[in-house]
Amino acid sequence: MSDTTDRPAAPTPTDALRFAFGTLTVLPVPLTRWDRETARGGMLCAPLAGLVVGLCAAALGAGLLLLGGGPLLAAVGTVAVPAALTRGLHLDGLADTADGLGSGKPADDALRIMKQSDIGPFGVIVLLLALLAQVAALHELYAAGWASGAAAAVAGAVTARLALTLASRTGVPAARPEGLGAAVAGTVPVRRAAVAVLAALAVLAGLGAYGGAYGALHTAVAVLLGLAAGEVLLRHCVRRFGGVTGDVFGGLAETAGLVTIVVLALG
Repeated sequence: MSDTTDRPAAPTPTDALRFAFGTLTVLPVPLTRWDRETARGGMLCAPLAGLVVGLCAAALGAGLLLLGGGPLLAAVGTVAVPAALTRGLHLDGLADTADGLGSGKPADDALRIMKQSDIGPFGVIVLLLALLAQVAALHELYAAGWASGAAAAVAGAVTARLALTLASRTGVPAARPEGLGAAVAGTVPVRRAAVAVLAALAVLAGLGAYGGAYGALHTAVAVLLGLAAGEVLLRHCVRRFGGVTGDVFGGLAETAGLVTIVVLALG
């Protein structure tokens, strides 16, 4: 008798969504499977998790502004929501990645530094500047109107998770044999990752079209520059650490999302 009967069933779209939301948010979505095939689907669904996070952030920010809270309070509220919905894991990953890169140590020592529970001086500085930049950019956007700030919140959150889809593509190795990085590294075929980018780009450009053709183009450029910044960081981390880790994924998400929002504010 063939041993194919002993193989687990192929993951369903629901399994993929559970993986995406269960690993990338703190929403009460229990993981039902933890294997490479499910990870592939989960990372392809990562932008959907970003969309939910972004909509929640936009709702709070726009609500605070419309209630008279002012653009600064709206910006702070918008930045707080993704941090809360991830328990700060992406921000922690950004800080740990900064400590690892800033240490100047060989890969094994840098990875050990990143795995420690404390945050070093490089991590503190990068984390502080990243949060200040997010608040400053969103303040400018909300000052132009609630729709500008809300659209940027959504675009930044989706782009942040889209960068993770790209980082999970075939050919990108894991730096450690365990953890989230090892679970998802190299699982997403390049063509599927490209399709995910095009789909997200079309949706976000459509969102930016509330400001006309320029708004759609501006949003598309912001997303592409955000992904490009994430790609630069990804390649640097692969060279320095030998691959990706969960911390690197957090750093990629925060970097891509921040650059997207800043570019939108510069418009």
